[in-house]
Amino acid sequence: SAAIMLVFVLEAVVSTQSTGMEAAYAGIPFMGFGFLDNTIMLCAGEYIDLKLGATLGLSTLAAAAIGNLISDVAGIGTAGTVENSVKRLLGRSSVLTAVQRESARAHRWVFLGRCVGICLGCILGMWPLFLLNDSAEPEDTQLKDSVQETLTENSS
Repeated sequence: SAAIMLVFVLEAVVSTQSTGMEAAYAGIPFMGFGFLDNTIMLCAGEYIDLKLGATLGLSTLAAAAIGNLISDVAGIGTAGTVENSVKRLLGRSSVLTAVQRESARAHRWVFLGRCVGICLGCILGMWPLFLLNDSAEPEDTQLKDSVQETLTENSS
């Protein structure tokens, strides 16, 4: 009984190198999610703002919210693809045993890896900002303002 307990305790010991590798493996799919999420959200939000915003009288924040909705739905659809691609490229390279993966230390490192991955992915996913035109065409802005004024007057 004591020998079994000793084996269990020794197996639960997790090295920093092992948990760091586990964190890196866990973070890579989240980097893909963050990249796709921001890329889709920015492109969809900008398109909605420029093309539908004036017509429907949407504010820029409403267009951004709809872009975020589209991005979230796309994220659900691409989640399996991203995870499967990472597994195919890297294989399951966990050096931790099942017992070690359940330790609090391993969970904290995996959480950290996911946080770092999503942050890096979101930052990289901001690339469309370099391509977007900051200046709206004057007639688009005038039309949008006119539609919003009309809607405000009609709602009063």
